[in-house]
Amino acid sequence: MKAFVVDKYSKKGVLRLADMPEPSLQDNDVLVEIHAAGLNLLDSKIRTGEFKPILPYRPPFILGHDVAGRIVRAGSKVRKFKPGDEIYSRPRDGRIGTFAEYIAINEADVALKPKNLSMEEAASIPLVGLTAWQVMVNRANLKKGQKIFIQAGSGGVGTFAIQLAKHLGSTVAATAGAASTDLVKGLGADIVIDYRKDDFEKVLSGYDVVLNSQDSKTLEKSLRVLKPGGKLISISGPPDPAFAKEKRLNVVLRLVLRLLSRGIRTKAKRAGVSYSFLFMWAQGDELSKITSLIESGAIRPVMDRVFPFEATNEALAYVETGRAKGKVVVKVR
Repeated sequence: MKAFVVDKYSKKGVLRLADMPEPSLQDNDVLVEIHAAGLNLLDSKIRTGEFKPILPYRPPFILGHDVAGRIVRAGSKVRKFKPGDEIYSRPRDGRIGTFAEYIAINEADVALKPKNLSMEEAASIPLVGLTAWQVMVNRANLKKGQKIFIQAGSGGVGTFAIQLAKHLGSTVAATAGAASTDLVKGLGADIVIDYRKDDFEKVLSGYDVVLNSQDSKTLEKSLRVLKPGGKLISISGPPDPAFAKEKRLNVVLRLVLRLLSRGIRTKAKRAGVSYSFLFMWAQGDELSKITSLIESGAIRPVMDRVFPFEATNEALAYVETGRAKGKVVVKVR
């Protein structure tokens, strides 16, 4: 099969289009004929080696974390799915590889594709949808009437997170450029702050939750918009000791992450709020709940561009510019 492969970790490297063996199927796996694959900044960070201490893939390996396609074969212990099912998924860490014609995925990571979405639209959802769900539902326990500040409202996570927060009954503030204001308001944001003109920490106060996806300077400023007891949840780091424990990292890495996050954890404690890092995980049951929200019309995909499979490197370069509004997808077949 054709696949885009990382031959070595490199900041300037490109993915190689290669002939690779078809994935082998384990008892709990489904073999998926890939129709479309979503792209994420995580793909770029893994290619450069930024996540190597946490996710030590051994080159050559196939990149890609979002997939929509059709099941062509099922393992002997698979019970929830059958050949012919149209599905979407964010395969679990250690078993990624959606920039390809086929992938084997554990059935626990799979959900039926929303009936009202195309393959390309469905491929844009899993990683950002699960990230938003796990931040708001699992970690923040966001409730009706609470206030949440979502950074980068026009990005992949932001466009999904705004819609989910509104569905949960929250008041939503978000940052976006002037050109994206109408998009972000159309998704349900109550307050949109032009990050090029205004400082959000001077405009917002008394928030229950902040979803941080930006740099360390923005992370620290986010403390000032939270009310006492509020929650600062970052998907861009720094990883904290709880994450290191959850991932069962070695003692050295645990110490490194403790030191890296000590500054923000200390400042959060002084401010009377909590800080935590979230690295989303594959979860088919949660993705099925997202399917229901999409089919009901509560959430819609926001896509910027669809590239042909052969242009996967160009698509990843576009994602890296940070200018995409919503998600970027490659059409495999």
